[in-house]
Amino acid sequence: MSDTIGLGKTYNVLFLCTGNSARSILGEAIMNKLGEGRVHAWSAGSQPRGEVHPMALSVLNGLGFDTAGMRSKSWDEFAVPDAPQFDFIFTVCDNAAGETCPVWIGHPMTAHWGIEDPAAVEGDGQREAFMQALRYLQNRISLFLALPLASLDEMAMRRKLREIGQSEGASARAGANQ
Repeated sequence: MSDTIGLGKTYNVLFLCTGNSARSILGEAIMNKLGEGRVHAWSAGSQPRGEVHPMALSVLNGLGFDTAGMRSKSWDEFAVPDAPQFDFIFTVCDNAAGETCPVWIGHPMTAHWGIEDPAAVEGDGQREAFMQALRYLQNRISLFLALPLASLDEMAMRRKLREIGQSEGASARAGANQ
């Protein structure tokens, strides 16, 4: 019997990106779908744009992801006493990784899983940029969901999360040996 995510505990994950309009939104949707109730994901930003990028919603909806209730929001919403207590926090943009984050209740495990911003691509290539970002995040999340959490100590878990963040499509900072 496997001891991967899902046996007994539901894990809470937060995806952070500066604007919380594209990459972190993709991460939230993918984790909630692939986690199949074993993981509950949210997303937030340090300087939220106030709206989810239309192409993020278009790509997610086109692939059957649930986008109901998705919105661009501040990480301050999750730094209050009655907020969910996170087990894992993943930054998906290099700017957010370098920012001073709130002190998170419970001291969750963190990792930088940066990928390039698909919203920075304008015109004809934008949909493909979002699809590529989705594929990179889906790969990272699949690797995460396959981890044997019960048998990894903290040091091994940190190493595994860092390795996942350095997988194909890693941004310059995520690809660096942290």
